[in-house]
Amino acid sequence: CLISKAEVQGFIERCMTAVGTKPHHACSLAEVLVEGDHRGHYSHGLNRMDMYVKDIQTGICAKDGEPVVEKESAATALVDGKNLLGPVVGNFCMNLAIKKAKEAGIGWVVAYGSNHYGIAGYYAMQALKENMIGMSFTNTSPLVVPTRGKECTLGTNPISVAAPAKDGDSFVLDMATSAVALGKVELHERRGDPIPEGWGCDTQGKLTSDPKKVLSGGGLVPIGGSEATGGYKGYGLGMMVEVFCGILAGAQYSKHIRTWKVTDRVANLGQCFVAINPENFAPGFNDRMSDLLSIQRGMDPADPNTPVLAAGDPERMNMKKCEEMGGIPYHINVINYMV
Repeated sequence: CLISKAEVQGFIERCMTAVGTKPHHACSLAEVLVEGDHRGHYSHGLNRMDMYVKDIQTGICAKDGEPVVEKESAATALVDGKNLLGPVVGNFCMNLAIKKAKEAGIGWVVAYGSNHYGIAGYYAMQALKENMIGMSFTNTSPLVVPTRGKECTLGTNPISVAAPAKDGDSFVLDMATSAVALGKVELHERRGDPIPEGWGCDTQGKLTSDPKKVLSGGGLVPIGGSEATGGYKGYGLGMMVEVFCGILAGAQYSKHIRTWKVTDRVANLGQCFVAINPENFAPGFNDRMSDLLSIQRGMDPADPNTPVLAAGDPERMNMKKCEEMGGIPYHINVINYMV
């Protein structure tokens, strides 16, 4: 089912304003969700819209007001997200980080009182428009079991780093610090397929290939899987994101964040947004960045049918495919569910 970007954008905006969201807030959310789908991250696009609608309808997420800077210096700021939609908080903070980076060379902004903000890469990529490096991090509801543990005490805590190269090229890393996103386990369960070993564990903290065990009392495991295959490194990265988000911003953190999809209380997520101006460092950043990318992409691949890619390339290919088709391809079930 092929739908144009503008049509999806308009549909999401209308759904959100229908439940009382301010038009410019609805627009911010729609842009992030459409970008998720356009880049091929269907778990974070239209598929998630009902969650945002429900958050506004139940009043668990605020629809009035704007984020507020609570404390700032030349290069830093602490922002109160006022429990508004995540993308509203995210755009406010990233714009502020970029503004500070123009003046001070770097902008580091953290927010508390935020909500689910879509793909982390959306915010990091805003810095590319100003030829800057962008970074974005968020904590999330606890879904990940730490190495040697059996209880979920960390979120999928994503990391995104975007760096500009020549002629509009770029490196865009956008990844969860869990081995896989929860949505992928859910899809396998729906299809009745087993999951690859190293995605999740059961209630006893043992790796399992049964998605049902992961979803009912088990949890996702960090990048790297088990301790033997380096899972403790993914666990460490998840903790690092928590330091930058919940801890630095004074938001909820770890197991104190509400359970995923249980909206009995406000989320109070912590988020972090960074912009770095390469002009303040060694000259020729973009040239070196392009060379770094071409070293990887230009090498002889192990399999001639699958070339070596850099972070951001699969998304770029997906966007090109959408452009050629004249819209974003959706599964009819997703469309029927939303309508």
